[in-house]
Amino acid sequence: QVQVAESGGGLVQAGGSLRLSCTASGRAASSYAMGWFRQAPGKAREFVAAITGSDEPTIYADSVKGRFTISRDNAKNTMSLQMDHLKPDDTAVYYCVADPDAVVIRPSPQNDWRYWGQGTQVTVSS
Repeated sequence: QVQVAESGGGLVQAGGSLRLSCTASGRAASSYAMGWFRQAPGKAREFVAAITGSDEPTIYADSVKGRFTISRDNAKNTMSLQMDHLKPDDTAVYYCVADPDAVVIRPSPQNDWRYWGQGTQVTVSS
């Protein structure tokens, strides 16, 4: 059983930066694809970014491309999302996801991801 846990959310002003981290337990977790989804109040959950077990390729939602960077350290079973130039529209609960079979060639639906964290709140003030 793989457990996924996020950390690093918080409150930041527009234009600022935050870094989210995610750890995935389990021996095989370092080979899993991992990613992020987010859900803003009153909106559907949406794909943000994903990365394969081998670091490449990575894929981003158009809304965050050029501002967010996803990376991972397999030696530590951790994955990070560096979020720069944050906007109020980025305010949401961010969920870390992991899956052994997810294909990272396009933004993917929620059903592609088997393991989910509890979520961490990111709030961007204007």
